[in-house]
Amino acid sequence: MSLAMGLPTLRPAIVEAPSTLGLATDGVERLPNRLLALGLARRLHARRAGRLAVPAKNPTPDPETGTLNASAIAAWSPRLADAVEAVLDAGEFPIVLGGDCTVVLGSMLALRRRGRYGLFFIDGNADFFQPEAEPHGEGASMDLAFVTGHGPPQLTDIEGRGPLVRPEDAVAFAYRDHKDQEDHGSQPLPQELKAIDLPAVRAMGIEAAAGEAVAHLTRAELDGFFIHLDADCLDDALMPAVDFRVPGGLSWDELATALRVALASGKAVGLEVTIYNPRLDADGSAGRGLVDVLAAAFGTAAS
Repeated sequence: MSLAMGLPTLRPAIVEAPSTLGLATDGVERLPNRLLALGLARRLHARRAGRLAVPAKNPTPDPETGTLNASAIAAWSPRLADAVEAVLDAGEFPIVLGGDCTVVLGSMLALRRRGRYGLFFIDGNADFFQPEAEPHGEGASMDLAFVTGHGPPQLTDIEGRGPLVRPEDAVAFAYRDHKDQEDHGSQPLPQELKAIDLPAVRAMGIEAAAGEAVAHLTRAELDGFFIHLDADCLDDALMPAVDFRVPGGLSWDELATALRVALASGKAVGLEVTIYNPRLDADGSAGRGLVDVLAAAFGTAAS
């Protein structure tokens, strides 16, 4: 798989980042164990590059930022960034297994230290809430806002490097939480951030929609792009093992196509998987589907 930064074919390396600091609930910390038990590393021929310890959670939102575990997220994200950078320095392709969506702050911090990178944000939710509108103070509903510089400085300007990705260098893809945004008063996505919601994906067709997203992320001024994959982008009937359920979503084939297009661009430099909750997947079928779709995408992209 020929990827960015002029590197030769890269071997995937898995970083386990089982953080639930961005959620009031638990369960997604089991994501790495379950996907690995289902054979993800073997299927991707991936090295296991280590597992990060995660700080204890505080059930009360931070009064200054209105966000759960704001200080812990701000302190832990550089540690995840170090682990991602170690994989990049080894000439490998990092696959970060979360955890909740706030792991994107650590992943993008690693790349922000190295240059200007884009973000392919494949998620069933836009994740652009502001703290005063998020009902539970969960950073996992605000992560795209934080990573693009919208929110409290403690979480938007980590290491003084904010924004970790410029809004114009991000694509919000296949989100369908429009009603939840309206009901709770989420701030709108900024005009400069490219938005291709699920209705737009349906209107364009998955191949064309993914192609448009990747074209935006492979502009000459970018050094490459990172893929954020939230399991709740999938159709709720296929992926019920998520904490916040919304009807509809991508099919397995559609997700595989989007990932294949992204990986085949030669400019993707890493990927993270978030929000799949094994506690809600008693028979393991949703997890097996996730492993299958990742293996299919990487197999198609392999040269």
